[in-house]
Amino acid sequence: MTPQTHRALAAAALLALTFGATSLGVCLAAATARADAPDSTAAVGPAGSQESEKPAEAKTKTKTKAKKVSRAAKRKGSSMSDSSGAAVGTMPVAPAVTPEHVQVQHILIGFAGTISGKSITRSKEEARKLAYEILGRARKGEDFGALVEKYTDDSPPGIYGMSGHGVTPAAGEYSRDGMVPAFGNVGFAISAGNIGIADYDPNTSPYGWHVIKRLK
Repeated sequence: MTPQTHRALAAAALLALTFGATSLGVCLAAATARADAPDSTAAVGPAGSQESEKPAEAKTKTKTKAKKVSRAAKRKGSSMSDSSGAAVGTMPVAPAVTPEHVQVQHILIGFAGTISGKSITRSKEEARKLAYEILGRARKGEDFGALVEKYTDDSPPGIYGMSGHGVTPAAGEYSRDGMVPAFGNVGFAISAGNIGIADYDPNTSPYGWHVIKRLK
């Protein structure tokens, strides 16, 4: 017998003493029924707690969905550029196997006195600064051909095919050994689509800075 039943029977007995023994049966029946009825407060408790959990559950789902969307957006962004702002595929990556043949396009940035027959007036420092500015723009996705047309001190489109050391040049190609050393040093060291730079050096790059894109 539950505590509720004890209390109900005690109350029924008191009522019976007050109103007469004939009412005892009725009072007992009513008290027992009330005591045995499900506790409405207890019933509300779990339901209330379940209801209170629903908003929290929905909030958690919303946060999870938001995180997924955020991660997807980051992945989408990373597919277009890296943390430096360079377009994907433009930063130098060494090829898995050194190629026997490459095709490159370059932008030559010279300075006063480096290229015979060219009336270039920019200083060496100005040439270096311009070359790296062009490199940055090219890596961020600007049209390389258009940059060649606008800036090169060579003849546009500045596309050359080269064969590697000891490899017979194909039709229209030049032997790497017959080119400015830095030109081949960069061209063979990067993968197709990458953009690199050969710094001015009196021995390996005597004409100035070469911004080089490997085409294939």
